[in-house]
Amino acid sequence: MSSGAQLIALSLKKLGVTTVFGIVGIPIVEVGDALIKEGVRFIAFRNEQAASYAASAYGYLTGKPGVLLVVGGPGIIHALPGVLNARSNKWPLLVLAGSSSFSDVSKGGFQELDQVSAMEPWTKLSLKPTSFDQVPLFLYKAYKASLFGTPGATYIDLPADIVENAIEVDRVQNLLGYISEITPQHVPRSLPPPERLQGIAELIKSAKSPLVVIGKGAAYSEAHQEIRELVESHNLPFLPTPMGKGVVSDHSDLNVSSARSQALKSADIVLLLGARLNWILHFGESPRYSESVKFIQVDSTAEEIGHNSISSLDYGLLGDIKLITKQLHNLLGFYKYPGVTQSMKTTIAKNNSSLKTKETTVGAQLNYNNVYKVLRELISPRESDTILVSEGANTMDIARISFPQSTPKNRLDAGTNATMGVGMGYALAAKVVSPGKTVVAIEGDSAFGFSAMEVETAVRAHLPLIVVVMNNSGIYHGVPETVSYAEFEKLPSTALSKETRYDLLGQSLGAEGYTASTIDDVKSAFSKALKNSEQGKTTVINVIISPGTKKKIGFGWQNKKATKL
Repeated sequence: MSSGAQLIALSLKKLGVTTVFGIVGIPIVEVGDALIKEGVRFIAFRNEQAASYAASAYGYLTGKPGVLLVVGGPGIIHALPGVLNARSNKWPLLVLAGSSSFSDVSKGGFQELDQVSAMEPWTKLSLKPTSFDQVPLFLYKAYKASLFGTPGATYIDLPADIVENAIEVDRVQNLLGYISEITPQHVPRSLPPPERLQGIAELIKSAKSPLVVIGKGAAYSEAHQEIRELVESHNLPFLPTPMGKGVVSDHSDLNVSSARSQALKSADIVLLLGARLNWILHFGESPRYSESVKFIQVDSTAEEIGHNSISSLDYGLLGDIKLITKQLHNLLGFYKYPGVTQSMKTTIAKNNSSLKTKETTVGAQLNYNNVYKVLRELISPRESDTILVSEGANTMDIARISFPQSTPKNRLDAGTNATMGVGMGYALAAKVVSPGKTVVAIEGDSAFGFSAMEVETAVRAHLPLIVVVMNNSGIYHGVPETVSYAEFEKLPSTALSKETRYDLLGQSLGAEGYTASTIDDVKSAFSKALKNSEQGKTTVINVIISPGTKKKIGFGWQNKKATKL
């Protein structure tokens, strides 16, 4: 005899699942053990939230649905952040959770919750099998639905009866015959009509100031070769979004990131490749853009065409980014734009010089720029073999301009949802997907607090990470010297404990731990961390930086017209 847990594990394996993230408990311990028995790697986390973020990032990095296994009730609620993360970023994710026995429903059963209904608003498909016959088929449908069309999350409820009951071996094999492996290559890909593409090519040729904006959707679509050919062959200035960095090398002379505001404002034609006109791109609105700008939006989701921009209704291209980019390149023929204007080159040089000044100006305490300069110089020789994860407000925002990328999917951050707490889950997923690469997580001290215990997961699962905690003792900024920690009631809402020893926390969890408060300290600690990573050891570096000054908290995306109430 076999079991329902074994049927679930065998079904997932046949679908092509090789890794599952999560936390087990009643009634899904048997599922976790069955997965391990079948050679599927199960990575047990310390918190469902971090596990859900890891599974969602795995979907982005591999193009295959990440799979998350958690307990029901509070477990599935704890996992909702990753579900929302997958939905907002359009990444494939399959969530599995245990649930009460059929006979206990409505009686107040163990961790009882109507999870199918609870998950419906956040998922593309939410199902509960009520018989063994439905298990492989429902898993197949959910796995496929998360990947096909607009990628997103799906959910399968696993009642205790299904998991724990016995089933004949012959019946298991028979049921498995109804499903097969699903890969990203099975996803249908389409092109707009030829005349539509021809018209868009002519529009690009007519542009006085074209700009290509590259989003993480381009990286997800594996369109980097086609986009590089388009940009470089036709000399088109480009601007990557934070997770679009590396699709075309940041080192290219056509990269106008250092003149971002000027590039957006001066563009008359903007070609959006896997990028949405949301808060990250200022909704496509003036004054960030010209009133007359035309957006050519390339997206695989019909609902995105024309969203926040009427012009992209007229010039939108619905279909596969990889295929469309190749066709546009062919249709543009020998067309070559003059390239980045002299005015923009001047702005780029000025802003790069300003960044260098910030990096070399050292005060009584280190700042973000001082630290990032040291890290960049040590990472630079191995840039293409380093995955950089960053989270935290200033930590992430300043890192975006401090670390160039030449490889797609080598930079992960808070994404569309600006989610704090993703860092450790993302870093672990990145190491699972790319074990040969060095994974560096640059964490704000507040953001690190969301998932710091996952350092133990990294150590236990033999997934060596380098975790750099930017410790300014606060959210956005630390506590001014004029305020005493003894006067708790006077501490600002952004306050954290002063100079917490995250390095010692790392050591207590089995990692190497160093503290750094000078440039030499940072250089020494990070050099050791690189060697530790090569030897399979995780490292936590606690970098003490200036708390900063208390000023109005604001970022570029907030600069927009005031709303009349």
